[in-house]
Amino acid sequence: MSHTYDYARPALTVDCVVFGLDEELQVLLVQRDLEPFAGKWALPGGFVRVGEGLEEAALRELEEETGLGDVYLEQLMSFGHPDRDPREHVVTIAYYALVKLSDHSVRAATDARDAAWFSVTDVPSLAFDHGKILDVALERLRGKVRYAPIGFELLPKKFTLTELQKLYEVVLGYELDKRNFRKKILAMDLLVELDEVQKDVAHRAARLYRFDRRRYDKLAKRGFAFEL
Repeated sequence: MSHTYDYARPALTVDCVVFGLDEELQVLLVQRDLEPFAGKWALPGGFVRVGEGLEEAALRELEEETGLGDVYLEQLMSFGHPDRDPREHVVTIAYYALVKLSDHSVRAATDARDAAWFSVTDVPSLAFDHGKILDVALERLRGKVRYAPIGFELLPKKFTLTELQKLYEVVLGYELDKRNFRKKILAMDLLVELDEVQKDVAHRAARLYRFDRRRYDKLAKRGFAFEL
């Protein structure tokens, strides 16, 4: 039997802050094709359907608006100021995602005119309160990358120690001491040294490594603390 509520309720959306790594930290934006804010850049997202889970909605919107699938996704926080959307009172649940740029190609779809990567240091004015959401996501990423191995989600499966250090420097925004960084990361015993080196590079080819996810999961269950 249906039920009528005495009070109007806010609408519910999801928004996704998708980070990728090139020479700089990148964020994926879509150009809106519909009002409000038609023509402006925004985070990919949309309304949650009745009977749909929040993460399910976030993954669906990412696929529909950008073509991205199979990404690392984590809930960020909720944003619910009554005036954040000019249409009505809309509460959004924000997520952030980490992707390997080499593994994904983006395409605009549904109500997006375009989809493109932007450096986090050169982001255009965003629709709604998406600039604030991006700032919160950046703060979360910069904090968590130091105590959880989420940074490996931004790297190819095989990487050099220099590439790994560059990842942390780009995300954190400052340089790290090479000797101390390598000493800390190797002491964790979470990297597998491969019998492979870089190919097609102008300089001396460096050794390749991969992150041992299974070993980390086993250690984490015993209380291991990842910290850089």
